Amino acid sequence: MSTVLNELATVLAERKKADPESSYVASLHKKGLNKILEKVGEECTETILAAKDAEGANEAKKQDLVYETADLWFHSMVMLSHLDLHPDDILKELQRRFNLSGLEEKSSRTK
Repeated sequence: MSTVLNELATVLAERKKADPESSYVASLHKKGLNKILEKVGEECTETILAAKDAEGANEAKKQDLVYETADLWFHSMVMLSHLDLHPDDILKELQRRFNLSGLEEKSSRTK
């Protein structure tokens, strides 16, 4: 699984430096963090709506949720790339939390 994330991170890093006229990712980077965050928010909303539609629904509606979640992950990775972060940073954090209860992990955060 992380192989796909690593491969995508490599492509995103390359596209970050590409010509914005020929690369969607480069055009997002050129427009800046606010535009990237706007896309993340848009994809988040679409994912939420697809999840609501998928509950108790047929496979086509569930596939819509998969599609929207992929868009959300993709744009989240563009955001991470823009901020010079890598999917491994997120995976390490998830691994750190793995044997903690959700309540324990949340109470351990500094405010």
